[in-house]
Amino acid sequence: MMKVTPVNESPQGCDPGGGPAGGLAPDTRGSRSGDAGDMCRLAPDVGPAVECGVSVFQPRPGAPSEINLTLAVNDALTLDAQLSRLSQAYDEALSRVGTDRSSAVFLRLFCSDPANQVEQLRASDLLRVDCAVSLVGQAPVGPGKVALWAYHVVDPARPLVKSREGLTFALRRDPLVHYWTTGLADPRGDDSYTQTEDLLGTYVGELGRRGLSLADHVIRTWLFVRDVDLNYDGLVSARRELFQAQGLTGDTHYIASSGIGGEGPDVRSLVTVDAWAVGGLLPEQVRYLKALDHLSPTNVYGVTFERGTAIRYRDRSHLIISGTASIDASGEILHCGDVDKQLDRTLENVEVLLAEGGARATDMSHWLVYLRDASDEPRIRAQMRARYGAAPMVFAHAPVCRPGWLLEIEGIAAIRDAAPDLPAF
Repeated sequence: MMKVTPVNESPQGCDPGGGPAGGLAPDTRGSRSGDAGDMCRLAPDVGPAVECGVSVFQPRPGAPSEINLTLAVNDALTLDAQLSRLSQAYDEALSRVGTDRSSAVFLRLFCSDPANQVEQLRASDLLRVDCAVSLVGQAPVGPGKVALWAYHVVDPARPLVKSREGLTFALRRDPLVHYWTTGLADPRGDDSYTQTEDLLGTYVGELGRRGLSLADHVIRTWLFVRDVDLNYDGLVSARRELFQAQGLTGDTHYIASSGIGGEGPDVRSLVTVDAWAVGGLLPEQVRYLKALDHLSPTNVYGVTFERGTAIRYRDRSHLIISGTASIDASGEILHCGDVDKQLDRTLENVEVLLAEGGARATDMSHWLVYLRDASDEPRIRAQMRARYGAAPMVFAHAPVCRPGWLLEIEGIAAIRDAAPDLPAF
């Protein structure tokens, strides 16, 4: 077996050979109040100089499993060589949890130079997969040119039903349909305000044609902003105005989101959007996470997103944590210039949001860590690994929306639930 760059060894009791359909043993470090945890984390050997993290969530034996996987190459190779190595490692990691690429739902590539890499990326074996694909210009920190985050669903009871229309990939889980829209951009406008106004207007129109609305069905957005220090304000203004017109206000609700430095393949695009909507979603499935003793409402400083959103299904809940930084209950940046203290406060904020939804940090399926200064990565990586072990992680160079914030963190947690009257996942 080829060796992986070590992170932390797999948690005790986690059997990487069992496969999700057979019921992986739980990660007992994620247990809550005497209830055994349901998140298994692995760091399998998948190839030379490849760091891999895998989490498998299964609330009960025989239930659908959700797999999150991250991969990064820790060797200074050509792009083609890195893509080949990632592709092999991807297949190896999936085989270790008893599945293959047919269970893929969403895949994001964090790229060092998407404008020059896009053709090689699209032609590579790595992207020979039937799922939503997001290409984002957020360079992996380290020698790698590309890192990967993939999300898979394995249902032992029935095959996945997938379809695609334009930029939107659909996964049908009757009575629900999950819609992943990736790479939405409109480069015709001269500034970020106009581009955001146009592309979000297009997205609202596409939702309407599917019988969906921004307010009732969209549960997560990512807004990647080229030169975020210059172009974020235009995005904020256009989004706020469109949300107001769609009934999304401080008195109703917003959408979990990350607005972060990042680029699409088209150099003319100042804003690129990924979004996740769920058709058939019921109002009683949704709850918004605030943690007001730690974080201010976002509209206090003029932006319009939810800190977190909990989505309940019959046997599980997802806790979607928006991009979170070192902020206090008044909306002020804490610990300016000190990345270590900012990390502590950021993780404290994440953990209180999770606690409000009944979860812990050990219930996180993956962590995405955005760094303003790439040289901070070794110390931040060491602290994240010390806290969360082999959990899937990506560390990317991506400036946060306020210059004073040195890092931002997001992710999704999954916990067991029991709501027989709600739709199944």
